[in-house]
Amino acid sequence: MFSIKNFIKGDMIMSNGLLAILAFLPIIVVAVFLVGLKWPASKAMPLSYLCAVLLALFVWDVAFPKVAAASVHGLIVAITLLFIIFGAILLLNTLQESGGLHTIRRGFTDITPDRRIQVIIIAWLFGSFIEGSAGFGTPAAVAVPLLVGLGFPAMAAVVSGMIIQSTPVSFGAVGTPMIVGVGSGIEPLTQITDVSTFVFGVAGKVALLHAIAGLFIPLFLVSILTRFFGKNRSFSEGLKVWKFALFASLAMTIPYVIVANVLGPEFPAMIGGLIGLLIVIPAAKKGFLMPKNDEIWEFEAKDRWDPTWTGKIELKQSDIYAGKISMWRAWTPYVLIAILLLISRLTEVGDWLKSVTFTLPNIFGTEISSSWEILFSPGFIFIVVAVITYYIHGMKGQDFARAWKDSARTMILAGSALVFTVPMVQVFLNSDGGAAGYQEMPLVLAEGVANLAGSVYPIFATFIGGLGAFVAGSNTVSNMMFSLFQYGVGDQIGGNPTWMVALQAVGGAAGNMICVHNVVAASAVVGLVGKEGHVIRKTLLPFCYYALLLGSVGYSIMWTAEKGIFNIGSILAMIIWGIIIYIIATNNRRLNALEKNRHIA
Repeated sequence: MFSIKNFIKGDMIMSNGLLAILAFLPIIVVAVFLVGLKWPASKAMPLSYLCAVLLALFVWDVAFPKVAAASVHGLIVAITLLFIIFGAILLLNTLQESGGLHTIRRGFTDITPDRRIQVIIIAWLFGSFIEGSAGFGTPAAVAVPLLVGLGFPAMAAVVSGMIIQSTPVSFGAVGTPMIVGVGSGIEPLTQITDVSTFVFGVAGKVALLHAIAGLFIPLFLVSILTRFFGKNRSFSEGLKVWKFALFASLAMTIPYVIVANVLGPEFPAMIGGLIGLLIVIPAAKKGFLMPKNDEIWEFEAKDRWDPTWTGKIELKQSDIYAGKISMWRAWTPYVLIAILLLISRLTEVGDWLKSVTFTLPNIFGTEISSSWEILFSPGFIFIVVAVITYYIHGMKGQDFARAWKDSARTMILAGSALVFTVPMVQVFLNSDGGAAGYQEMPLVLAEGVANLAGSVYPIFATFIGGLGAFVAGSNTVSNMMFSLFQYGVGDQIGGNPTWMVALQAVGGAAGNMICVHNVVAASAVVGLVGKEGHVIRKTLLPFCYYALLLGSVGYSIMWTAEKGIFNIGSILAMIIWGIIIYIIATNNRRLNALEKNRHIA
């Protein structure tokens, strides 16, 4: 009699290559249905979850209680994410109801009405500072609704928020992806006697790699903004501010690299983002490298926007709020968020907040446990600040109540996607220990790539890190999962294993740009539920740029001494840089052609 379990255990599927293909299936499902067919996550992710469960039960032969425990753990993690989403939406709606958003928008317009400059300041610089302070998707929960409050289409805000989830991420949450992720991931290595010193050394390499790729991230940011959300659908209009974009990039990445090499992994993103803000905002006010008045770029009128750009949260921009809230009171909530995040992450207050923890140990008798540090969550800080805003903005009770009601409604909509997304991730990650004797699916998949790539594997190391973040939704988890593996592959192929771990870390950071549940969470904050595939399609290009460039640079660094400066890695890197430089250099020609066609039309 035919048996699925007997068939899958046959010699036909025992090869590492075929196992790797099977491990890839849940991700293929996401790629096909969510990204390719543009299904909403609430429909695509249940299929991916089902695929992961079937593989865990019938291929990896994981016991049913463990699969169930991983699913329950995933649901608890989803609840923690929904709590953060609710807090972020509540703050946004509170500022909307109080009129604070109207004042903030006026303040940015006073700097410049040009949307390209606004997105660089808010997403790239302010987002980097918040990432360094809190991490774990908090920048999207802060910067994305702020962009919407300034009049950006919801999808443009989410795409922008996801693109900057790259360069600062390795040093987010006061260095957690490096200290906890790489540190705990590499700890089993007996030849490393001082993990802290190892992590410090890797952090300097990680910062250098990030600075190389991050140089062009603000340029990607503005170019994708004008290409997908502008009247002329043109990359060229974004590229026109390339001087300001590179200036803003260097204002953040230069102090970022210095801090990483001098102080270690805790503060590069935080200090880099803060110094960048202190340099760029005054420079913008003085018109340094800024567009001329007749070159200001703006979105079309809202009634001409593509319907897929807008979410279910509609922000009022009525003149009734003009002058009601002063600039310092309008910005106080964001200042409070930054201060409270820093206090909770850098002082003993954080230990007290962590002491209030809901714990569910050994779910269904397995080794899987789940916990929720509710007071340490950024969501709690958002709610506290929203309540403080109610008082300092002198709001009416009915307005604040409406903010709570609208926020709860949006959070419930987000739950329909996260309730399957996160359990799928947890089943995927907890697929080891089955009777079949296979490692967990991510490691099987990574080993398949390494075996196939051989000595050119460093080019693909960043993609493995990105894959880990794409699945797990966390650079920290990706580093914990793959750092030891990457070190071992580097040692095995005769390369420098510390550079391999650095490539893992930067790839894991870049993977946040396309991570499904980060996109779901960021989309939910502005009511864009159901359009997650549209977002990922737009962030795939910057992710591929980031991973391929740094994989090539890493290969070149590791093999130049042996293979000469003109090796596969250096050639690929020069091609990528050459294409970017050519595009920038010839941009005026394309703009002139665009203007000529517009006049003819």
